[in-house]
Amino acid sequence: MRILADSNILFVKEAFTHFGHVILSDGREITREKLKDIDILLVRSVTPVGAELLQGTTVKFVASATTGTDHVDLKYLRENSIGFAHAPGSNANSVAEYVVSALVHCAGRKGIRIENLTLGIVGVGNIGARVLTLSRVLGMRSLLNDPPKRAVTGSDIYLPLKTVLAESDIVTVHVPLVASGSAATHRMVNTDFISSMKMGAFLINTSRGDVLDENDLREYRQRLGCVALDVWNNEPAPDPRTIAVCDLATPHIAGYSYDGKVRGTEMIYNATCSFFFSEGTWRPPVAGDGEKPRPIVIKSASDPVAEAVLHAYPILEDDALFRKICSIDASRRAEFFDEMRSDYPKRFEFCNYTVAAGKNVPSSAITLLAGLGFVVSGGE
Repeated sequence: MRILADSNILFVKEAFTHFGHVILSDGREITREKLKDIDILLVRSVTPVGAELLQGTTVKFVASATTGTDHVDLKYLRENSIGFAHAPGSNANSVAEYVVSALVHCAGRKGIRIENLTLGIVGVGNIGARVLTLSRVLGMRSLLNDPPKRAVTGSDIYLPLKTVLAESDIVTVHVPLVASGSAATHRMVNTDFISSMKMGAFLINTSRGDVLDENDLREYRQRLGCVALDVWNNEPAPDPRTIAVCDLATPHIAGYSYDGKVRGTEMIYNATCSFFFSEGTWRPPVAGDGEKPRPIVIKSASDPVAEAVLHAYPILEDDALFRKICSIDASRRAEFFDEMRSDYPKRFEFCNYTVAAGKNVPSSAITLLAGLGFVVSGGE
């Protein structure tokens, strides 16, 4: 078979050569013309997949190495008997650790401690559920909002949005992008949403850019404490005015951990094997000692948890590099955005790090670090 794949899918050529000839392409440059005589299409979120792309092609199967599917016309695929798979949950831990890093950074900047704060989680799918787990490790009280889940389960654990916004010190958004209907999320973070939040509350959005109305955010920015955005209106050419009002700004890389990318490729590879009744032979490579990150040594840090988290993922480095987009010519911003994503350095999740804690590090901090996924040695 012939496979056309987004070149940003990690190990895609190594894995899918199992099925035939793999052709790589920039995800934004995948066109109908390139799909002539193609059997399998492998994409990420930057490639809209529907009738405009697929009509008249030979594509039999589409897989997206992403958690979300808002870039895919699933109805069109079903009606045309084109198979589909994606990778739900593959980057959930990566995004959750991004949120933890953002919380630790913003709390430190404001001189407050995270424990005992209330976190509002809007959208409790794979990612929101993982954020919930880590927030409990951090000692936070969590309030959940997810109308579709409440409708299915009838559980009172899912609260009305207004309640969550009014009572939360921090609000983090993890909803899919839904354009219309009772569960619509397009521009849901708007004037009404922000006005319903606590004065000075933090806002984090790692879902989709169009979930937030950036005009409303800029107008009502003074109501909020820290603002951390990883996703933007008009990607890949975000508005510098919005970047300027953020405490943390990154180029849609919250889910870009090395571990998450590998899981995404493995999930769509296995799904493709199942669709074509093929026995899978590819396995993700095991990282050698030379690739493992160095241990994090903590001797007497005043906040050992923050030190370990921000060492494992120095989120401010991504922010600093991304802000350079504001100073370059508007015609090059989209190219810069995509280059940051395609050239993104290998970022390991917390579980890959050993924390060597000195005898002055309290056992409570060691327990907390282990709960976040770190391998911890030493301590009091």
